[in-house]
Parts: sequence; C-alpha cells; structure tokens
Amino acid sequence: MTDLFVPLQSLKQGDWFKLICGASFQHLPAVRSLTLAYTLAGADCIDVAADPAVIAAAQSGLQAAKSLAKDAQKRGFDYKGNLPFLMVSLNDGEDPHFRKAEFNPHECPTDCPRPCERICPAQAIVFDNPKEDFSGVISQKCYGCGRCIPVCPYDIINTSSYMSTPGAIAPLVMSTGVDAVEIHTKVGRLAEFEQLWQAISPWGDELKVLAISCPDGEGMTDYLRAIYDLIAPLKSALIWQTDGRPMSGDIGDGTTIAAVKLGQKVLAAKLPGYVQLAGGTNKYTIAKLKAMKLLNSAEFRVMSADKDCITQHSAPSTQHSHIAGVAYGSYARVLLSPILEQLENKEVSNTNVKATIRLEEDEVLLWQAVELAYSLVSQIKSQQEG
Repeated sequence: MTDLFVPLQSLKQGDWFKLICGASFQHLPAVRSLTLAYTLAGADCIDVAADPAVIAAAQSGLQAAKSLAKDAQKRGFDYKGNLPFLMVSLNDGEDPHFRKAEFNPHECPTDCPRPCERICPAQAIVFDNPKEDFSGVISQKCYGCGRCIPVCPYDIINTSSYMSTPGAIAPLVMSTGVDAVEIHTKVGRLAEFEQLWQAISPWGDELKVLAISCPDGEGMTDYLRAIYDLIAPLKSALIWQTDGRPMSGDIGDGTTIAAVKLGQKVLAAKLPGYVQLAGGTNKYTIAKLKAMKLLNSAEFRVMSADKDCITQHSAPSTQHSHIAGVAYGSYARVLLSPILEQLENKEVSNTNVKATIRLEEDEVLLWQAVELAYSLVSQIKSQQEG
C-alpha cells in the first residue's frame, strides 16, 4: 500500500521530486533499476509509460526498494520504506514524448561516421552490436528525443508516433493500480483532452495525483484554465507540469532557463494546483530556482509540517506562489547510465544462459546507483535546510 503522506507532504512543502522514466521508454530492466535506485534515494513519484509490462517492472522495483529500506538507512540515506507514487503518462494527440526513431541500417553507407550512435543518450542506436545481435534502433530503449534526426548525414532517420486510444488504454492501465496519471496535451486540443479525460474519470476518485503537461504556446494559460473548468471538482492533487524544453535536460544550463521561465509563466496565471518543472531540468535547476527565490523558504516548510493542512488528499483549489517540485527525465536517466550499462554487460556475459541480473543482486552497483540518484534528489530535498 502506497504511503500517501510523504509524497503529498513533499508537494505541499515544495520539495517534490519526480523521476521520468519516459513515456516511450520500454526497456524493462532499466525501468526497474531506475525505479529501485531513485526510490531508495527519496523520489516522491516515478513516471512510466502506459504499458502494463513497464508498470509491472516499476512495481517490482518499488517492492525491491521497500525490502532494502534498513540497508539504505544504515548507509546514510533518508529512505524510510515509504513508496513513491507510480504515475503513467497518456497523450491526447501528437506529442514528441510518444514517438520512436526508426531507420533501415542497410541504407547506411559503410563509411558513415555514424553520429547518430554517438549522440543517442539512451544508447538505443547500435550497429553490428554482438550484445544485441542487431543493427538499428532498439525500440524499447528509444524515448523519442529526436537528436539523431538532424545529425544524420543522409537524412534517413524518421520517427514513428503513436497516440493513446482512450477507450482501450484507460481500462487496461488504470486497472494496474497506478497512483497517478499525467496527460500530455497542447493548446487547442480541448476536445481531444475531454475525450481522454472521460475515459480516465471513472477511476478519478482512486487517483492521488493528476498532472497536466503542456508546452508553451499562444493562449496557454487560457487553455489550462479551460482544462481546469473541465476536470473540476477534483479529489486528487493537481499538478501543472511545465514542459520547458522536452527531453533536453542532459544538454546544458540553457535548457533549465527555459524550464524555469515557463514555470514562472504558469505561476503568474495563479491556476489552482501545484506547479512542477520539467523539460530541460538538470543539475542547474535547483540553483536557478534558489537564486530566483522560487522555492519555498525553510520557515514556510516548518509551518507547513506543523499545520493540519497535511492530509492524505490535497485541496486542488489551492493556489501556490512557489514551484512545488521538479521532474527529471533524460538527465536523471543519463546520470545512471554507466551503472545500467555495467549491469547489462554482466547480464550478457553470464555463461551460456542469458540470465537477467537485477540491480540489487550486485551490491556494489546498487549502492553506486543510489549514491548517484541521491546526488540529484538531495538537491531539492536538502534545500529545506537553507
């Protein structure tokens, strides 16, 4: 049973941390390992693809983390055994988060320097790789960032997009027992949003969090108000996820500026609910928010913890003047990629039987991964101290 107190308290206090595994990322071992490491590091929410197999992998990682709570505490981590919320991402139309790169490797000239392979942050593009016995895009690893497309010298890389089919996907996903849903939308798609929301709403009372992710655009705040009018009244906590620069957090400090700027815009609109950054978030984000005084002060945190406003369910009609949390996607995944790659290499080289080695089965790699994850999670968690 998910401990409702801790994640919602984090939202109210303004130190909410969400890991985005990727709406299109379906590499099950990596999803499980990322979930395990970031849960032990203190994450409040794990966001995964709306795929029952992916959800099951994340749930397995959550249970493994819970069994390791005492070990984590002995090693100095703050994890108490409470589980973060498990969130799934759905889309109401065309969206860069819901696509895969694809190309025919036989069309690649033999003398091509293969910049696509080097630039892929998910290591989803391989050529004659003995581990995979495959050339091209490993679909399960691709999360649609699109960085390979402009660097291809022969312009042969395309993307294949897909959309949620509300009537089919909603019952399948919601019946898995997820805690939260994120809907990716864009300005001008209110009718499509309503159709998806109608498919999800029968499970609305069971949701702990509803997140709305929307990129910037003309009329954005009016569109978000129209969405709120459509979904209100709402029992769950409501998060406005500001998608500053999608899937770019591992690029540099410029991307975090876009994320913060969009967060400010949504805060200024004074919409009911919480505002959480995403899209371009990285190691620079918390420092930038601190410098701009966009995070709750330590004094507010103490008062918030003492008041009776910390309940199981948030009041979504409340307006907040500070950023409530930060979601990390590509940056968080790339941070742990050296550990996951070592784990995968061990898996491939394991005798004649291709056995899956789970992260907790390699104690050294496990705690290295948790330490790396904690280096990111602690940035927003420790800011309550100053």
